[in-house]
Amino acid sequence: MTDIEARLRKLEDAHEIAQLRARYCQCLDDGRWDELASQFTENGAFIGLSTARGRDELRTFFAGLQQGPLTAWWHFSANETVTIEGDVATGETWLYQPCVVEGEAQVAAGRYRDRIERVGGRWLFAERHVTFFFWVPLAQGWAPGRMGWAPAEAALDPAYK
Repeated sequence: MTDIEARLRKLEDAHEIAQLRARYCQCLDDGRWDELASQFTENGAFIGLSTARGRDELRTFFAGLQQGPLTAWWHFSANETVTIEGDVATGETWLYQPCVVEGEAQVAAGRYRDRIERVGGRWLFAERHVTFFFWVPLAQGWAPGRMGWAPAEAALDPAYK
């Protein structure tokens, strides 16, 4: 592969990874659980509020989130970084998430740490680890490390402990 071909491949890979991250948010927010689970490798894992591994467990976990007190959410991601080495990529994406918990408007912010692998020509999450900077009722305001929803406390970002 020539230098130009290698550079072009890396740009295409970075674009495909950005699309994967965007699809994740859209599938999660739209409740497309099968499509969301298909964004992970066969044994891929989501770690944070809980740990779910494998597509069946991921599908059940994500669908179950809206069956409890967390009834609505909207995921916005930015500040993406990615390092690509062959068929493995790592990086971070920051998260802003307005949501509704027990009928109350809340807001959360945090980061995803990703390990992404190319499998059968597709980039898929091998591991997506979420931590939160804060998660609070909107009316109370936010500050680093402030947590207003107990399940999110287990995923408090180490930078704010």
